[in-house]
Amino acid sequence: MLTLTKREIQSVFKQLNRRVQIKVQAKKEVTRPASQLDWSSLWRKEDWWSVWLGFIILVLVSTGIITWLPKIGTWTTDVSRAFSVGLEYFIILFVGLLTLASVGVIGMKENVKSFAIGFPIIFILAFLSFLITGQKTLGKDYGLEFPLWALVLGLLISNTVGTPKWLKAAAKTELFIKIGLVLLGAEILFHKILAAGAYGMLQAIIVVLSVFYFCYLFATKVLKIERRFASILSTGVSICGVSAAIAAGGAVKGDPKQVSYTVSLVLLLAIPMLVFMPFIARVLEMPDAVAGAWLGGTIDTTPAVVAAGALYSKKAMDVAAIVKMSQNVLIGVWAFALALYFVTKVERKAREANPSPLEIWYRFPKFILGFIIASLVVSLLFVPALGAKQVDGIVGITGGFRAWWFAMGFVSIGLGTNFVELMKIGKGRPFAAFSIAQIFNIFLTLFLAYIIFGGIIIPPPY
Repeated sequence: MLTLTKREIQSVFKQLNRRVQIKVQAKKEVTRPASQLDWSSLWRKEDWWSVWLGFIILVLVSTGIITWLPKIGTWTTDVSRAFSVGLEYFIILFVGLLTLASVGVIGMKENVKSFAIGFPIIFILAFLSFLITGQKTLGKDYGLEFPLWALVLGLLISNTVGTPKWLKAAAKTELFIKIGLVLLGAEILFHKILAAGAYGMLQAIIVVLSVFYFCYLFATKVLKIERRFASILSTGVSICGVSAAIAAGGAVKGDPKQVSYTVSLVLLLAIPMLVFMPFIARVLEMPDAVAGAWLGGTIDTTPAVVAAGALYSKKAMDVAAIVKMSQNVLIGVWAFALALYFVTKVERKAREANPSPLEIWYRFPKFILGFIIASLVVSLLFVPALGAKQVDGIVGITGGFRAWWFAMGFVSIGLGTNFVELMKIGKGRPFAAFSIAQIFNIFLTLFLAYIIFGGIIIPPPY
C-alpha cells in the first residue's frame, strides 16, 4: 500500500496549485476582451519605454540639442592616446544615460534606487569594452569590436566571482538592447539600400529564407528543439547578427537564457570565421566582389564583416558591407513575420480560436515598430528636408548612442550568463543546430555569391 508523508502531500498540493495558477493566468491572457485596450502599457511596458527613449534621443540629436558624443580613439601601447577629450565628458555621458534609463525604470514601476546603485559598474564595463576596441591590433586590425569585449567582461565576472544581486538589478539587458535597436532603425536608410542595388538584397532574401528554414526544420524535426528556441537560433544564423536574435526573442516571447545562448554563439563563432574565411577566399582566388558577398552574407556581426572584407581588399569590404546592410534591413520585417506566425499558428492551439487583431497587436514587439518608424522618419522626412549630408551627421551621433546601449546590453548578457548553466541547455543540441546551419550557410552563400556577383548568369554589379 502506497503511503505519503505530510511533507510529500503538501508538496503535491503546491505543485497542483501552481499549475492551476499558470492555467488561469494563461486563460486570462487568452480571453482578454477584444474591445479592452490597455492604454497603461504605453507607460508601463518595457517595449514601449524602449521606443520612447529611443525617440527622445533621436529628437535631441536631430534638433541640435546634442551635437556630438565623446569617443575613444585608437591607441597602440600608450592608452592615454585613446582620450582626445577629457574624462569629464564621459562622466556627463554617464549621467545622461543613467537619467534616460532611470526614467524608463520609474515608468515601469521598478526600484530605481537599486538600478542606480549598479548602473555605474555596467557603464564602466561598457567603457572598458570601447577602450579595448580602441587598441589598434585587437580592435582595428582584427575587427574584435566592443560587442565581443562587452560580453567577455560580463562573462568573466559571472563565471568567476559571480554576479552580485545588487548588480543584477542594473543589468537591464532587454531595455538596453531594445533602445539600441530602435536607434538602429534610424541608420537603415532606404536611399542607401537603393544605392547598393538589388544584388545585395536578392542574395540576402535567398540566404535568409533558405538558412532559416534549414536551421528551423533541422532543430525542430531532427534535434527536437522547442520551436521558440529554434526560431531564435535560426534567425541569428540566417539574418546574421545579435540584433536579429534579440529581435526574434522578443517576437516569439522566448526565454532570455535562450537569447543569451544564441548571442554568445553568434559572437564567439564570428571570431574563427573572421580569421579563416578571408584566407580561404584568397586560396581560392575569388574575385573581389564574390569574396565580399560571401563574407558579408555569412559572418554574423557588422564590425567583423567589415574587418574580414578589409583583410581581402577594399572592393571586397565595400561589397561585404552592402550585403550585410541588406540583411539588416530584414530584421524588422522578419520579427513581425515571426510574431504573426506564433500568435496565429503556434499559440492558436492553446486558444482553440483565431486571435483577434487586438491580441496580435498586444503580441507584436513594440520596439520593432519603433525600429521601422525610425527608419521611415529618417529616410522619408529627414533626408528630403535636411539633405543626406546633414542626416549622415545626425545618424553618426545616434549611432554612437546605439553603440553605448548595445555595449551595456552585452555586458548585462554576460553578467547573466553562467557557462555551467549554459552548457546544460539542450545538452549540446542547440550548438549542433546553429553550427550545422552555419556550415550550410557558408556553402549556400558561396554558391550565390558566384551566381549573383561573379557574372556567371547575370552581369556582375562591380
